[in-house]
Amino acid sequence: MVPQGFGAGVGVVGSYFEQGNWYRGGAEQLLFPSWLYGVEHDKFKPRIPQGATQEDLIRISRFYDLAPENPPVDWATAFRHLPLQDLLKNVDGKIEIFDKMIRRKPNDPAWFEGGLYHDTMPFGVPSFWFVSWYDVSVAPNLELFNHVRSKGTDDFVRDHQYLVIAPTLHCGFTRATENTIVGERSMGDARLNYDEQIYAWFDYLLKEQPNGFQEKTPRVQYYTMGSNQWQAAETWPPKNTVMNTYYLTSEGYANSRFGDGSLERSPDRKGKKQDAFYYDPLNPVTSYGGGVCCTGNAVEGGSFDQREMEEREDILVYTSAPLEKGIEVTGFIESTLYLSSDVKDTDLTIKLIDVAPDGSAFNLDETIQRVRYREGYEKEVFMEYGKVYKVDLTPMATSNYFARGHRIRIEVSSSNFPRFSRNLNTGGANFDETNGVVAHNKIHHSVRYPSHIKLPVIQE
Repeated sequence: MVPQGFGAGVGVVGSYFEQGNWYRGGAEQLLFPSWLYGVEHDKFKPRIPQGATQEDLIRISRFYDLAPENPPVDWATAFRHLPLQDLLKNVDGKIEIFDKMIRRKPNDPAWFEGGLYHDTMPFGVPSFWFVSWYDVSVAPNLELFNHVRSKGTDDFVRDHQYLVIAPTLHCGFTRATENTIVGERSMGDARLNYDEQIYAWFDYLLKEQPNGFQEKTPRVQYYTMGSNQWQAAETWPPKNTVMNTYYLTSEGYANSRFGDGSLERSPDRKGKKQDAFYYDPLNPVTSYGGGVCCTGNAVEGGSFDQREMEEREDILVYTSAPLEKGIEVTGFIESTLYLSSDVKDTDLTIKLIDVAPDGSAFNLDETIQRVRYREGYEKEVFMEYGKVYKVDLTPMATSNYFARGHRIRIEVSSSNFPRFSRNLNTGGANFDETNGVVAHNKIHHSVRYPSHIKLPVIQE
């Protein structure tokens, strides 16, 4: 159990080298500057980080002497400062811890010291997992749940792992109402009897009361957006999921939602085979919603209509035809892109979207991959001009019902800032650099280079 208002950070599990939510796909997640600023600054008492509610403050203040408000920092401006290593210094913050962490690469031995969990360690604790679809680390924690169910230290531990996935923001599962709004999207009545289940869990394990917890509690309880309903399963993802592949295609101009990008069930045999876009680190794609935490006024988490964002030429947009019948997508979403570029290193980002018949386009999940780590995190492998490289992005996760007439969409770009740090495209360390270069990137899609996503579809 993790108290409301706090979160658990994954070190390494499976393909996720998170290192405590510091990284995603080798790119920094910019959630820690506000934490470190408020915790370390001499002028301020420590408090719950940016994004916490008044309800959180009241609850925790019963036990700690916390500040009544966050330090007054314009994080939307602060995050844009270069070099990144001076971000806290630029807002008069202490830099000791941040300076150490920003210099660590994903495989730095220092990450493996201390309390972060890595999947080579034993896990011997019964656990009740609570995660949210729009939290910063939902997919890695789902992977860790599966890891413990299969690799826990003994049968008792493996058999005592339970999971709840709510359609809410960071650690916000108990804030659901009869009309839960997350960002701009209505999730319906997403309430759950959390107190009843949690008390029963502790009574069963700590007091050894024979209260029938295991018989009454589903192994996995997850909320499906779109159909707006709680569902139950014995595994994550549910056993009746089948991976459906959708291939990227176009006539050579997938730029923006006004382009000709599409998602098809077979590889591109007739199109122009590639789509080109530029990525300017000084004009990155702005984060708009998503699974964020602790970014202050820079990003508001949740599900938002992405249509205005999709007018940018540096976002490639691929959309399926309207669905003839509804489908439920529940599980991990895999994505593979084939990239060529004129720079040594860049990032690839992808976002999964549900497009309604009226054109509204709500984001479900997103991910990023720093291309120098496409072969793993033990070494950096840079690109050569014009060569095409296969890039597997870290998996996303969701449960969403795409109703009849809706369309499946993905956005592809090279930035999602400031949820993730900017790649300056130089091949350098990034954190100590002030100047970047514009990357001219191409996404290839053909029989030879089958860029695609794989969606876990529930079979009836």
